[in-house]
Amino acid sequence: MTTRHLPELPGIELPIIQAPMAGVTSPAMAAAVSEAGALGSIGVGALDADGARAMIAAVRERTARPFNVNLFCHRPAVANDSVEDAWIDRFGDPFAEYGAAPPDHLSEIYQSFVTDDAMLRMLVAERPAVASFHFGLPPADAIAALRNAGIVLLASATSLDEARAIAAAGIDAVVAQGWEAGGHRGVFDPDAPDERLGTAALVRQLVGAVDLPVIAAGGIMDGAGIAAMLRLGAAAAQLGTAFLASDESLADAGYRAALASDAAHRTAMVRAVSGRPARILANRFAALDAGIAPAAIPAYPIAYDLGKALNAVAKARGEYGYGAQWAGQGAPLARAMPAAEIVATLAAELAVASEQDHG
Repeated sequence: MTTRHLPELPGIELPIIQAPMAGVTSPAMAAAVSEAGALGSIGVGALDADGARAMIAAVRERTARPFNVNLFCHRPAVANDSVEDAWIDRFGDPFAEYGAAPPDHLSEIYQSFVTDDAMLRMLVAERPAVASFHFGLPPADAIAALRNAGIVLLASATSLDEARAIAAAGIDAVVAQGWEAGGHRGVFDPDAPDERLGTAALVRQLVGAVDLPVIAAGGIMDGAGIAAMLRLGAAAAQLGTAFLASDESLADAGYRAALASDAAHRTAMVRAVSGRPARILANRFAALDAGIAPAAIPAYPIAYDLGKALNAVAKARGEYGYGAQWAGQGAPLARAMPAAEIVATLAAELAVASEQDHG
């Protein structure tokens, strides 16, 4: 099968997408990336419709070029009082270390797009150029409404089966998220066996089996990495960790310091922070995850309620090691510079790598 190309978007000249890292990407970052000729993204999965609308407006104040709005399509959380109470008890000592008590109860801190009718109405009204889905897919009627609004749709897959479901749903392109990727793993079912495919292996499988453009994601940090994925048949590459240290990133001082430390060489896939598998820098929360059975962890994002609370009390005392310091295996290669300069650097490196391919 020949490589499928992404739908044409005016102003997007490079096969580069800045990953929509919720909580880290800012409107300024997304706009700067799009202005530089790539596709910027914002993550609104943890926001309600009004918050997402405001974030879209903030990007549009900075650029008229296309950008991507990312949504979480996880299965809605099912509360389990006994699991949640035991989880609160388990973290009593870390809270006490910072002179605080854990929360009395945990709640589902944000709604899945699967059930968020207000978010769907907002997107249809605002019509961003691109919308993308993580953790699964929304209902067919939501997909139809977004397509009818002229929105290009992307969705993450970690396996061939997930990619086939994405193709069958009428999505425009699939994001092949390899095991190396930072942040939340996009698996549709976090309790099912995970094939843990690396980015290169996954891209090759999908290019040969799914009649959609494939966007490579995971461990890609420079133009040579982008070129390698394009050679494998990808239509574009999505980079997240590469933008973590950018000037426009919302990563706090502790996160940035950890990214620049030896912790960047020792990322881990953990579930305890939020309730879903996610790749994080080696920090104190990552160490706590070791040995915890998935069944003991509350559902996502209920578990995240405690994770965020613990980070807040520790951070107030100067300890950043309980933060959700998501990062991929390419973290040691992150560069601290403005987002537009990162794009320009990636483009120059890609050009050199492409010339070498044809030299």
